[in-house]
Amino acid sequence: MATQPALITRDVEKISSPTGNLYQSVVVISKRARQIAVNLKEELNNKLAEFATTVDNLEEVFENREQIEISKFYERMPKPTTTATEEFLEGKLNYRMREVMPIEVAKTE
Repeated sequence: MATQPALITRDVEKISSPTGNLYQSVVVISKRARQIAVNLKEELNNKLAEFATTVDNLEEVFENREQIEISKFYERMPKPTTTATEEFLEGKLNYRMREVMPIEVAKTE
């Protein structure tokens, strides 16, 4: 089974080119990664809620192999930051920057 490397070297120029600023690009990627993480967490919690019981019985622990398989599946999935970075570099993300309002200096007379 081929696994993806844990670290991928990214070209800083490619990351900064869509926004013109590396830090703005990182903000866009991080916000998308947070969205992905929240969605995955909700999905996992919904699937694991089916197995929730109020009684902790030793027999039930051994019977929940499906619950363990679901958890392992989510652990093997790519991390949200990796997914968000790939989406950003492939141009799949729509984003917009807020307009910065200039601060007017009050004139003292």
